[in-house]
Amino acid sequence: MPAIEVKNLHKTFQTKRKAAGMSGSMRSLFKPEYSSIDAVRDLTFQMEAGELLGFIGPNGAGKSTTIKMLTGILHPTSGDAKVLGYVPWKERQKLAYHIGTVFGQRPQLWYHLPAIDTFTLFGKIYEMDDRETKMRIGQIAEAFEIQDLLETPVRKLSLGQRMRCEVAASLLHRPKLILLDEPSIGLDVVAKQHIRDAIREMARLENVGVLLTSHDAGDLEALCKRVIIVNHGQIVYEDKVSNLKRKFLTSKLVEVRYAAEVPGTFTVDGAEMIKRGQYGVKLRFDSHLTPVEKVLAHLTDAGSVVDITISDPPLEEVIAKIYQTQDVTPALAPGASVASQAKQSPK
Repeated sequence: MPAIEVKNLHKTFQTKRKAAGMSGSMRSLFKPEYSSIDAVRDLTFQMEAGELLGFIGPNGAGKSTTIKMLTGILHPTSGDAKVLGYVPWKERQKLAYHIGTVFGQRPQLWYHLPAIDTFTLFGKIYEMDDRETKMRIGQIAEAFEIQDLLETPVRKLSLGQRMRCEVAASLLHRPKLILLDEPSIGLDVVAKQHIRDAIREMARLENVGVLLTSHDAGDLEALCKRVIIVNHGQIVYEDKVSNLKRKFLTSKLVEVRYAAEVPGTFTVDGAEMIKRGQYGVKLRFDSHLTPVEKVLAHLTDAGSVVDITISDPPLEEVIAKIYQTQDVTPALAPGASVASQAKQSPK
C-alpha cells in the first residue's frame, strides 16, 4: 500500500476584497465581495512506503497547503487523499500516531523549556511508557547529536540547534512517515548539512518515509530519490532526482573573496562573470562543460582566498529552465502539468 495517495486534490481560498475609501469600507462591511485563489489545482501523485520524496517549488507554489491537507489541518475543496490508509481530514487523530511533522516556521518545542521536557510530554501524548520514552530520547539524541542540548531552554539554542531538536521530536514515537515543511529554512550551510545527514540516517535505519517540501534544491539533492516540482499549485515536473540533476542542475554559482583587490582584467575560462567587486567576484558556469575542479583551481591560483562558496541557482531558475525545455508556458490550464502537456505535444 502506498504511503500517500493523492487524486485530483484541489484547494481554493476565498479572500475578501476591500474597496478603496470610507464608502468602500462600509460597502464591504454590508455587501462583501470575495475573490478566489487556487492554491492547489487538481494534484495527483503517489508516494511509496519508505520513499524519500522531494516536493519542491518556489514560494507560493502550494507546497505548504498540500502538506496541511495531507496532515488534516486543512480540508480540500475537492479531490481525494489517503495517508497510510487514513483520510487525513476525517481521521486526523488516528493518523497523528503514525506520522511526524515539522513546519520550519511553526515550532512545536516549548520556547522557555528545555527540549527534554517537550520530548517527555510527547511521550505521554503518544502513550509511550516512561522507559520506552527515555530509551527513544537517547537514540534520537545520539542520531541528531543533541545530547548536550537537551537540558538547555529552547530560547537559548541557535536556529540550527533548534531545528535539529524539532526534527528529532517528530521521530520520537517511531512514525512510519514524516512530513517536513521547509526544515532548513534560514539555516547556514553547516546547520543544513547536520539536518540532512541525520534525516537520511534515521530514514535508512528505520525505513521511515520522508515527504520533504523545500525551495532549496540542495535539500532534494542530499535527501531524495524522486522529486515532484510544483508551481502555481500544479505539478510541472516529476522524475528521479538523478535525472533532474543531469538535465537541469548543471549550472553552478561560485562566489569568492580575496585578501587583495581583484584586477579589472580578472576572468575564468568557461565561466560567466555575474558580479565583480573590489575584493571578490561571482561567477556562473556549467559543470557539464567546465569541471568544478578546473574553476576552483583557477580561482585559488589567482590569489589568497578568504572565502569561497559554490551553490545551485535559485529554484525559480530551475523551474524556468524546465518550462523552456518542455516548450510550455507557465500559464497552464487548470489540472494540467508540464509533463502531461509535453506528452500531448506533436513534437
